[in-house]
Amino acid sequence: MPFFSKKNKKTPTRLFYATDLHGSERTYRKFINAGKFYDVDILVMGGDITGKLLIPIIKEKNGNYRATLQGSVEHFSTQTELDELIIRLDTLGFYHKLMDEDEFQTLSADEKAVDDVFNELARQRLSNWVDLAEERLAGTGKKCFVTGGNDDDPSVLGAIKREGTESFFGCEGDMVYVDDDGHSMVSVGFSTKTPWNTPREVTDEQLHEMIEEMVTKVPDMSRAIFNFHDPPLNSSLDTCPMLDWDKDPPEPIIKSGQMIMHGAGSKSVRKAIETYKPMLGLHGHIHESQSVAKIGRTTCVNPGSEYGEGILRGCLVTFVDGEVLGYQMTSG
Repeated sequence: MPFFSKKNKKTPTRLFYATDLHGSERTYRKFINAGKFYDVDILVMGGDITGKLLIPIIKEKNGNYRATLQGSVEHFSTQTELDELIIRLDTLGFYHKLMDEDEFQTLSADEKAVDDVFNELARQRLSNWVDLAEERLAGTGKKCFVTGGNDDDPSVLGAIKREGTESFFGCEGDMVYVDDDGHSMVSVGFSTKTPWNTPREVTDEQLHEMIEEMVTKVPDMSRAIFNFHDPPLNSSLDTCPMLDWDKDPPEPIIKSGQMIMHGAGSKSVRKAIETYKPMLGLHGHIHESQSVAKIGRTTCVNPGSEYGEGILRGCLVTFVDGEVLGYQMTSG
């Protein structure tokens, strides 16, 4: 008779995480396709999912078009040129609206109307993203979890909370199970204060209260994922130039010819990780700080972001039974 029996091993869960896509169509399509490309079970898209700018494309009386892009006025005389412009704007994550000169002048004089148009276009893009995920992931068994960030207007984020979806789930404020092995995730998209006064900023004390409310929903911290947009303070996931907030726009602080770098993350996020010791921390917010760090037993990742170039930065994470088996940063 055999002295040893072979134990059945659980199949590890494979997760792909990306963040700070800022409305970029090309980057989002790569994100959805990453499920198949990397053969993962779960897709997680972190905060800052909406774009930053609305670009008016003005039809002139001679039938040509003009648009101001990154400080330069560009002119377009053919439909091909116009189509190429729209593709470029979509990649940058910008929104656009075609209008004549009179419409442009009227809109420019009404700040609320500009905000209304921007938010409507942002909601429509997010709604289209939900449709695309539902179409591409249908029948695959893969799930896509999405949360907002500090840059995302609350009135726009409602577009990702759609009832009856099978693959795409707006998960902020909820505890969700990411697999059948009891691994759960809680998400907080707010950040601490920035120089840009973005829509969803709070004090670190308020962020602490939000986190404490979320952790009460976690059934097993050893199998928990903290999907917190703000990275933990001084963790290497939050390193960026120190800015002079008194300048408009804010400028990097230079001393002795060197740019001063510092940790811009959240004390509350770090404290929560140190206190509760989740399996995994998923973070973003600081685009230039691609890094993986260990805080106690917790593996924390920030894949960074190059959304404006149409480049998808991400991180593949494999875990089983509350243990991270491995991770790999990706870019493509």
